[in-house]
Amino acid sequence: FYQKTLNAVKIWFTLFGWSRGQNPISIPHSLRCDVCIVQLTVAHEKNFKRKVDEDKRFYEMLVHLNGQPIPGIAVNQSLPPDPVERMFQLHWQHSELLFFLKNQGAYLSHVLPEFLLAPEDYVIWTEVNTGLRARSMRSSGRLSGGRIFVLESKMFEAISKRAWTDVLLQIYKVFVLPRVSSRIVSDPSSLESLQNMPKIKSDPLCSNIYSRYERAILVWLNKHYEKNRKIVWKDSQRGGIPPMRWIVNFDQDLLDGLVLAAQMATYCPYLIPTHFIKMYTDPITYEQLLHNSLMIVKALHTIGLDIDIKV
Repeated sequence: FYQKTLNAVKIWFTLFGWSRGQNPISIPHSLRCDVCIVQLTVAHEKNFKRKVDEDKRFYEMLVHLNGQPIPGIAVNQSLPPDPVERMFQLHWQHSELLFFLKNQGAYLSHVLPEFLLAPEDYVIWTEVNTGLRARSMRSSGRLSGGRIFVLESKMFEAISKRAWTDVLLQIYKVFVLPRVSSRIVSDPSSLESLQNMPKIKSDPLCSNIYSRYERAILVWLNKHYEKNRKIVWKDSQRGGIPPMRWIVNFDQDLLDGLVLAAQMATYCPYLIPTHFIKMYTDPITYEQLLHNSLMIVKALHTIGLDIDIKV
């Protein structure tokens, strides 16, 4: 489950996270590198700079999605050459990042700044806080005041991957989902067919699973499915017109592909005779479900929306 979630997150941010085209990422490796890829202050090599597109850095992605930078952190933040000072700066940046996201409504209390560090910086962090280096830095006031987690390298990689995945998920939640309008424009022609359908409440506290923005999407799914099911499959030879349904989640209720097809038909009705009319409207076998999924993926490719969704 976590691997599938990670893959979905990776694909979305690769395609849509940056302002100027695609930027392939890996979690957590490229993200940890992107944070560190800044101009270093090196005494004998003032022009030294790791090769990377300036518009493809992690903080550039935040600016693109959020519209403004994190207070106090410049996009081209410089890092000191000393490893310990560099670690402290990165730890501070991660702390500010987490603090900023939490203030925007992100749930990241389980993610500590040190979990976002690169392995070599994490080793320095543990040495500074628990090892011999700690003695000489007690008076600096820069050591961690909370519980210290000393993790083996393999465990740290697993924790870091999960931490970065959760950070990206929360970035999506607080910066992308709120763009969904909760104002559903009523279509008089479809009001009659929707009268008997249970309503999805817009009250922010009515669900401990979905946000109000996600519930707005569910309302949108219900509206277009009910409006289009009699249009898309009126001439269906593979089950006839599908029955009314109440769409309340994003997994079980979308498995047969019919709901997604109804949404796409709203904006691309020309796909109905070439793709959607061929779908099974009452699929009962795995083969029929697979066939419907093939139609959805082919339709996505036809309109150029290639987001690497597997059948």
